[in-house]
Amino acid sequence: MPRPKNNRIVHEPPLYSEFKPLGVPGVDLKRSKLSLDEFEAIRLADYNSYSHEEAAGEMGISRSTFSRLIEKARKKLAEFIIQGKLLTIDGGNIHFRNNIIRCESCGYMFKTNINASFAECPNCKSTRLVNLAGGFGHGICCTESNHKKGGYYATRRQNRPKGRGSNDR
Repeated sequence: MPRPKNNRIVHEPPLYSEFKPLGVPGVDLKRSKLSLDEFEAIRLADYNSYSHEEAAGEMGISRSTFSRLIEKARKKLAEFIIQGKLLTIDGGNIHFRNNIIRCESCGYMFKTNINASFAECPNCKSTRLVNLAGGFGHGICCTESNHKKGGYYATRRQNRPKGRGSNDR
């Protein structure tokens, strides 16, 4: 029986979760699914230019696990571009550290800690707010996880002396 996967830390939900070639109806396309942790691996390594070790630390996973994750993600992105598939970002064993809230009235988007809650838009005072993390089925689970693992892990990692531990070679 395989070992259960640990939850990985994702900085914030993606702004967009579906991509397809222009001019082709989505129904006619083969689908490819990029998990939220694979999305985060691409964001950290390719968009933010983190080393595998730095990115693994951000996600709360080992460097070797991160390397396997980024390899799978890059393969899926290549298939999307080369074969013209419909790419969906969803799923995975993750917890968000931050959130993005979008106002449906004025379109204003603001980033917030996953623990924060808002009753109205700071821009137009509308109550028509969309919680992007909630759209992926996350909310309370991420809040509890950040208190238990995310916050502690980040603190522990910052206070760790250099040159100790199996990943510091």
